[in-house]
Amino acid sequence: MTKQAHVFIKGDVIGVGFRAWTKIQAMHVGVTGWVRNSGNSVEALIQGEEEVANQMVLLLKKGPPVSKVENVKVVWETPSEKLTTFEIVY
Repeated sequence: MTKQAHVFIKGDVIGVGFRAWTKIQAMHVGVTGWVRNSGNSVEALIQGEEEVANQMVLLLKKGPPVSKVENVKVVWETPSEKLTTFEIVY
């Protein structure tokens, strides 16, 4: 069953390659969705089977080595549509 996590990441996450790193991790883990800057934070929507969606959320809580994740809010939602790719949106 497809799970969807709407994730809001705060900290030193802008200008450190967080979105590009997220896309690479998503492709490696096998989730779909998107990532974007949202003010001074990063927002992501993750879709995938429960195990891989949880794995991606854990990765986002750590972030890339050059970032400093301070706070992560995860909202589990019912998917309204099935996403087929993972994109950086602007």
